[in-house]
Amino acid sequence: MSYHHLIRNELIFIEEYNNNGFSAPAIFLQYQRNKKKCGRKPISLDSETEARVKERIGLGWTPDTIASPKPTANTKPFPCSMKTLYRMFSEGIFDKKQLPMKGKRKPNGHQEKRGKEAFKRRLEDRAVAFPGFDAEFGHLEGDTIVGKDHKSALITLVERTSKAIIVLKVVSRKAVSIEEALHQWLSGFPSHFFKSITFDNGKEFSRWKQTANQHDMDIFFADAGKPCQRPLNENSNGILRRNGLPKKMDFNTISQQEVNEITAARNNLPRKSLDYLTPIACFLQHADVSRLI
Repeated sequence: MSYHHLIRNELIFIEEYNNNGFSAPAIFLQYQRNKKKCGRKPISLDSETEARVKERIGLGWTPDTIASPKPTANTKPFPCSMKTLYRMFSEGIFDKKQLPMKGKRKPNGHQEKRGKEAFKRRLEDRAVAFPGFDAEFGHLEGDTIVGKDHKSALITLVERTSKAIIVLKVVSRKAVSIEEALHQWLSGFPSHFFKSITFDNGKEFSRWKQTANQHDMDIFFADAGKPCQRPLNENSNGILRRNGLPKKMDFNTISQQEVNEITAARNNLPRKSLDYLTPIACFLQHADVSRLI
């Protein structure tokens, strides 16, 4: 049987309470009552705040943005932290299925077979051409997303510093159609407004030299099988898939205006990484984005 040696302070404590007429059971009960008052009190949200959380999650907001420490003129400070709000999702208070999706991993041993052409410009070239790449405005990441039965496609672009998303309709996924759509869109901006585009290794971008020469801009390609080298574009593609442009949709049935409306919904959401500004607000510091909305 284990036992505990009383230390000097504990003996003095017991003697003092005994002198005041307290019994050991009474002291223990008082200790239990005091202990219940210790620690952080559970946080609960009022019905109005719960409704606001559900509404914003439905619009695509993330918990860290909802619990932003920077309230706007029309909103009051959120009553709990981001971690507490995430905990509420874990505890089932809110539906965690509505949270942003997690990334997918390739199976072990997977070998990428695309993008083996030696003539493409790699990220090593980009680092030399643009030493301030990570901080300066005007660098795009690009890809395509395909619709139902691979019979339709859209070009997706994202500007790195503002995180503004651009989606362009194309007639087909053929390289000529991709080149024409990019040429038409880029022609609406001043020369050298965009400095570079980093694409994945899809064959649809095989006419990249024509685009680079027409608009005097640099085009680079991420390494094969490494979407992490275009993280913003990959993330925005997943967001678009979940918010209006799913894989089962035939993109031929929607107009560019409808695509713009879906994109605008994302570009008008505040982002923690932008200090809780919206991508459009950040892009506005550099250009007129009326064409994006």
